[in-house]
Amino acid sequence: MITPIHPGTAVITGASTGIGAVYADRLARRGFDLILIARQRPLLDKLAQQIATERGRAVKVIAADLTKKPDLAAVEETLWSDASITLLVNNAGVASASPLLGSRADQMEEMIALNVTALTRLTYAAVPGMVARGAGGIINISSIVAVAPEFLNGVYGGSKAFVLAFSQSLRHELLSKGIAVQAVLPGPTRTPLWHTAGVDVDEAMSGRVMTPEDLVDAALAGFDAGEFATLPALADARMWERFDAARVALQPHLSAEKPAARYRTPTSSEVVGIAQRV
Repeated sequence: MITPIHPGTAVITGASTGIGAVYADRLARRGFDLILIARQRPLLDKLAQQIATERGRAVKVIAADLTKKPDLAAVEETLWSDASITLLVNNAGVASASPLLGSRADQMEEMIALNVTALTRLTYAAVPGMVARGAGGIINISSIVAVAPEFLNGVYGGSKAFVLAFSQSLRHELLSKGIAVQAVLPGPTRTPLWHTAGVDVDEAMSGRVMTPEDLVDAALAGFDAGEFATLPALADARMWERFDAARVALQPHLSAEKPAARYRTPTSSEVVGIAQRV
């Protein structure tokens, strides 16, 4: 049973622009105070002043590069120690559209550090307090490449598949403890992330690019409805339900004492027979 989340403090990573900035505005409208985290302090300060003026909420900013251990540790300490935190939005991330074999290993490692390691550590820092209070929420921004990794760089797809799988496990573990967990799987969204990745998203994916405002509004509607996986562009929710049902139906068949019959090693007489037929 999920306890409704009463506005307290929402922590948003990657909050200075794009999806994170829209989450900041929308959650402030809902009565949340905010802790906004991103690398660029001037953009954070500007957004914080705007929200404080327009929405009348308390806003704290933390300039941090979550790929750097000291910065990440400082944010973790905030999550551990601030008992007002009721919602964590793990939005910070980086993408790559380069072919895997054309990418630098160091660049891919940095992507994993932000998309996987930082998200994991911040979740681990936030959840114990929520469990102790019996209420809270985690919103993890994944991507459609979590289930369609052929679209873009394989490490990017793998990192977002981790976010989806991690969220599924979290939901299973925390459902009985009153903590809501949502994975949001956006398609192409008009944010600075793609400019950073060197992609003109409107040119590359004409007619399929969503605004961050539409994305966040849809994601929050899904959160309100108690959805686990929210795919804002998916018109027929039954398609995801069938996909997930097939995954669940597969689970009882994934382990056994012996390999499946198709993997049985032929006996020596069978090998001779095969050789004779060839």
